[in-house]
Amino acid sequence: MTIKERIKQLCLGMGISLLLLQAPKLSANTNIEFHDVAATVMMNSLQPLDKNNFLKKLYTALFFVPVWVQEEKLSSLSQELFLHIIEDNTLLEGSKLKQDTKVLKRLAKEIYTPTGSLTQKIDLEFKIAQLYKGYADYTLYGSINWGAFQGRLYNLRAQGIKADWVTYKPKYSPVSLLENAAIGGSLEKMFQEAVPKDYGYVALKVALTKYLLLEKQGGWKHFTSKGVLKVGKTYKTIPVLRERLRVSGDYVSCGTEETMRYDNCLKKAVIRFQKRHGLVAKGVVGKETTKALNVPVELRIKQVRLNLDRIKWLYERHTKRHIIINIPAFTLFFEEDGKLRQEMRVIVGKRKNPTPVFSNTVQTIVLNPHWNIPKSIIQKEMIPKLMNNPNAMAKKGIEIHTGWGKDATKINGGSVDWSKYRYSKTVPFRFAQVPGYKNALGKIKFLFPNKFAVYMHDTPNKKLFNRNARAFSHGCIRLHHPKKLLEVFSTFNNNVDFGKSQKRLKGKKKAYLKLDTKVPVDVVYLTAYVDYRGILQFRNDVYGYDKMQLQSYRQW
Repeated sequence: MTIKERIKQLCLGMGISLLLLQAPKLSANTNIEFHDVAATVMMNSLQPLDKNNFLKKLYTALFFVPVWVQEEKLSSLSQELFLHIIEDNTLLEGSKLKQDTKVLKRLAKEIYTPTGSLTQKIDLEFKIAQLYKGYADYTLYGSINWGAFQGRLYNLRAQGIKADWVTYKPKYSPVSLLENAAIGGSLEKMFQEAVPKDYGYVALKVALTKYLLLEKQGGWKHFTSKGVLKVGKTYKTIPVLRERLRVSGDYVSCGTEETMRYDNCLKKAVIRFQKRHGLVAKGVVGKETTKALNVPVELRIKQVRLNLDRIKWLYERHTKRHIIINIPAFTLFFEEDGKLRQEMRVIVGKRKNPTPVFSNTVQTIVLNPHWNIPKSIIQKEMIPKLMNNPNAMAKKGIEIHTGWGKDATKINGGSVDWSKYRYSKTVPFRFAQVPGYKNALGKIKFLFPNKFAVYMHDTPNKKLFNRNARAFSHGCIRLHHPKKLLEVFSTFNNNVDFGKSQKRLKGKKKAYLKLDTKVPVDVVYLTAYVDYRGILQFRNDVYGYDKMQLQSYRQW
């Protein structure tokens, strides 16, 4: 045992002791005597259990001292736990956690009578501990069955889809959270401490509360429309549309008469709704807008819950700067001191070539990069073209070398029988597109080393950024304005001179800029989130991950 662990145990023991002495109706000696006897009984009861059993792990960490019951009443931790569960409006009233809480409160009243025995109190201790375990799991880990989801991702490989989602375990476990609560004497403070501080989690939880209330009030009515609704015209469905947008908070009265005419006031509400749902925001109500309007509030609640649970498993940052790339939003967000400094459109992987969800750190910027083409793209796209036309690569500025070494020979596309390598396990050739404006990586590349060989880069095909949904790449992240991101990096990296970099970008000479101030980057998948203006956003499930995760979503 390390010195740090010994100190922690000493503090924990002292914390629990102080907690036990807080019972005002009992003397310290009586209270300690009760817990000494209870600890012995608990130790004997738990001894036969497997070491991985939750109760055994918990009470081993707590020195087999009861934390939920005292001699004549429940402990303050029990009271806090019950209150927290009952007042948690994200839990349904009929949920098992709330029902079990009510049952245990009644049981405690029955036990804390003159006839209540030690055995009954220890049994109650264990039952409250199991209740705590369930609620702590709900709070800390959420309802996504990550094992089942990873299994579904693996099954996609049969379709040629290599999808990856890396999770990062929350900093607290039910055991460590209760250990800290025992030391500090407050379970409520520890639950607050365990709440994720990044990715707009707190604001999204507030939005969930609002939508749950909206559900109780009946939600919104189904909206039907024949054809497209345009501003300035009159439609019978306008009052229904207006009310639908009023309920969700998108429509605010302009003080003018509300008729069946599609006026400018309603247009503003429609555009707001369209922006919040990642739709083309021109105020025209067509098929996609109608479809989004008719998603029931119950499904939106599921979507918000799901994304709250995803945030719990993201990498929690404690840095001055932070890049977040949200795949369903096709957007990069650059945070500085918790505020949005830069926002940029991005292109992410196609559904058949999904961009992985993971975290890393931007360490290097490359100017005028080569594009070393991955084996998968060589076999799927390059070799078929070479088999039809030996000069296909030369036309795109792609050089073929006999290997990856510095002395590898450059060869002609017609000098190899490419049919041998169409489906082979290895391709002993390096395909590299030379620097220039036609290069698939454009003129700038941002590297954050990872096992997926994914990075952020420029692209010569700027037209695709005008699209609303932008899933077109092989998995890497294409940037709309890479120079603007380079400029931001230059403001806090002494070795990134933006002026000199711009001059170099006019040529074709490659340059590596090692960053002295690196920036963490998190590629996330959030289909519901609260933006930096505090507005609740919804996005389409571009990779089908919502559906996959909801298939085995846990009910509490």
